[in-house]
Amino acid sequence: MPDTERLVLRRPDDWHVHLRDGAVLQAVLPFTARQFRRAIVMPNLPLPVATAEAADAYRARILAALPAGVDFTPLMTCYLTDTTDPGALAEGYAAGHFAAAKLYPARATTHSAHGVTDIAKLAPVLERMASIGIPLLIHGEVTDPDVDIFDREAVFVERVLEPLRRRLPALRIVLEHITTAEAAQYVAEAEPGIAATVTPHHLIINRNALFAGGLRPHAYCLPVAKREHHRQALRRAVVSGSERFFLGTDSAPHIIAAKEADCGCAGIFCAPHALEHYAEVFGELGALDKLEAFASLNGPKFYRLAPNAGTVTLIRAPIEVPALLAEDIGGLRPFRAGETLAWRMSA
Repeated sequence: MPDTERLVLRRPDDWHVHLRDGAVLQAVLPFTARQFRRAIVMPNLPLPVATAEAADAYRARILAALPAGVDFTPLMTCYLTDTTDPGALAEGYAAGHFAAAKLYPARATTHSAHGVTDIAKLAPVLERMASIGIPLLIHGEVTDPDVDIFDREAVFVERVLEPLRRRLPALRIVLEHITTAEAAQYVAEAEPGIAATVTPHHLIINRNALFAGGLRPHAYCLPVAKREHHRQALRRAVVSGSERFFLGTDSAPHIIAAKEADCGCAGIFCAPHALEHYAEVFGELGALDKLEAFASLNGPKFYRLAPNAGTVTLIRAPIEVPALLAEDIGGLRPFRAGETLAWRMSA
């Protein structure tokens, strides 16, 4: 039986994080690097990271922002567009500039205006990726305005993902930040070669959080939180023991003025206590013994990397989430600001 007061885990990785750039990068990177040894870094900067040169430059800025003595490796991704060159992508992957390629449907989320307008335009790119094993990371939503925002992920699975996998069964896919029972079931039951990341916030809140006593912009993210039965399906999936589900925080910081605006930005800043949030969920489900595989083993296995050598320790002790961080750059509101969590990561 696991120790229910103290958890020692092989050091985990975050397989989906937004580190932003400039002053925001400087403010948020220490929270991710404190907990995670590696992270898949999203490429949706205002000027997308769509070339090897851009990836190398962004990696250099991340490493320059690291606190002294912190051991952390950013794994860069290539932002796919309608005009991505298959040969350049393959060369960038072979040379280690990219760990994966990211598919944003155009206008699906923050800084996705340069994304893919029609997946058919990516056919040569996806065929090359399938032939050499480059992981495809997908923001899995359709953007058809006639589709209800709460249905866009389920429709994507049916209309886009399933036909794509029938056409290219060798393509290795991560369906990012899943939010629905349909996506969880599809990933669990599909033929091999697909996995999914699950965020802490989609395990903790449902769509009611957006309207708790008023409009709550800091609970707004994309894909948006769904009904309670979807949240419960995600919780069952992460503790199921399936190797296809692993940790990806989708921590997506925006300064307060950008969140609390007439047209507020989508994104939940969960990085400061990400691992503690996950531990709380697994503890509530009586599945603390499943946390290490989800956080530290399943992701490396899918990405064909070795698990990390070090460990982190969590203790069952209260910790209060700060109400506000990074006031000098306009302020960042962390997920569950002001609440007390049940687990604390040991220094």
